[in-house]
Amino acid sequence: MPNKQQKITAYDPSLIYANYGMFGLPFTNEESEVVLIPMPWEVTVSYRHGTAAGPKWMHEASYQVDLYDADIKDAWHVGIAMEPISKYWQKKNKELRPIAKKCIAHIEKGGKPTDKKVVALYKKINAASAELNAWMKKESARLVKQGKLVGVVGGEHSVPYGFLQTLGEKYQKFSILHIDAHADYREAYEGFEHSHASIQYNAGKLPCVEKQVLLSIRDYSEQEASRIEQSNGKIVAFPDRVLKRNAYEGMTWKQQCAEIIEPLGQDVYVSFDIDALDPSLCPHTGTPVPGGLEFEQVFYLFDALIKSGKKIIGFDLCEVAPGPLYNGEWDAIVGARVLYRLSLAMAKSQGRLGK
Repeated sequence: MPNKQQKITAYDPSLIYANYGMFGLPFTNEESEVVLIPMPWEVTVSYRHGTAAGPKWMHEASYQVDLYDADIKDAWHVGIAMEPISKYWQKKNKELRPIAKKCIAHIEKGGKPTDKKVVALYKKINAASAELNAWMKKESARLVKQGKLVGVVGGEHSVPYGFLQTLGEKYQKFSILHIDAHADYREAYEGFEHSHASIQYNAGKLPCVEKQVLLSIRDYSEQEASRIEQSNGKIVAFPDRVLKRNAYEGMTWKQQCAEIIEPLGQDVYVSFDIDALDPSLCPHTGTPVPGGLEFEQVFYLFDALIKSGKKIIGFDLCEVAPGPLYNGEWDAIVGARVLYRLSLAMAKSQGRLGK
C-alpha cells in the first residue's frame, strides 16, 4: 500500500479521477489534512427543498474541479476527503420531512406549535434535531482529536451546531463569520428549536462564541434587526444593501474587507450559506434572495482574513441544492468549488500549505 508521498509522486493532477475520493484526490481520510462531514438533512426547511442532496451532488461535481491554484503551489497536496454520507440520517430525513411539513402547514394557517394537534409532531422533530447535534458533536470531536481540519457540508443550515460545540471545547472562545442572505437569528423558527433559520441565534447562546459578524444579509425580520442592535456589539452586521451603497460611493472592496475583519477575534469559524452569493450562482437554493456576493469577492475576503493573521478553525457550507438547470448540476458545480477554495483557505490559515 503506497503512502501519501508515494501517491503524490504518482498522481497527475491534470487528469480526472472519477473513481477516487473527493475532488478525485487519491488520499484516504487518514492521509487528508481536511476532512468534510456531510449531513443530508433538510427537515426544517421552510420554502424549497433539495438541500439534503447537496453533499452527494457536490461530491460528484468535485471530480470536475481543476486542482491548480494560482496562489498556492501544489495546493492539492494537503488532501481533502469526505466522510461517507450517513444512511441513517438519510433515512431519518426522509421519515421526518413529511412530518415537519405538516407542522409548517399548521403554522401557515395561523396555528401554534403548542396546539394539541401538532405538539407530538414537534416533539419528534425537536428530539431528532437534538440527536443530530449530539451525533455531529461526536463525529467532529473524533476528527478534531485526530488533528484534522474539519468542514461540515449540509444540508440545511442547522446542521453545524454540534461542531460548534466541539470547537468550543478546543478553543474556548472564537468568532463566527456568518455569510448568508439571512441573519438566521430567529428563535425556534416555525416551532423548530434547531431550525435552519435559528442557527446563529442558537450559536450565540454558546459561551464559546464571543462575536458574530453577519455578512451580506438582505432578508431578515424586524425582530432580528432589533437583536443585532441590542447585542452590545456582540453581533456586527454588514447587510448587502450597505455593502452595495459603500461601493457605489467609492469604497473599495479591500477597504470593506478590512472593516468586516476588524471585529473578528483571532480564531474564526466560517458559516457559509450558499444563498449569500448572487442567485445566478445558486438558483435552486431553498430561499434565494436578489443581490448578494460574487464568487471571487468572498475569496478575496478570505485572503484578506488570512493576511491579517487570523485563523479559520472550521467551516460549514450549507443550502446547496440541485435543480433542473443544467440537469441539476449548476449549484453543485459552484458549491464544489466553494468547498475546494474554503478548504484551502482554512488549511493555509493554519500553516498547512505553502505561503
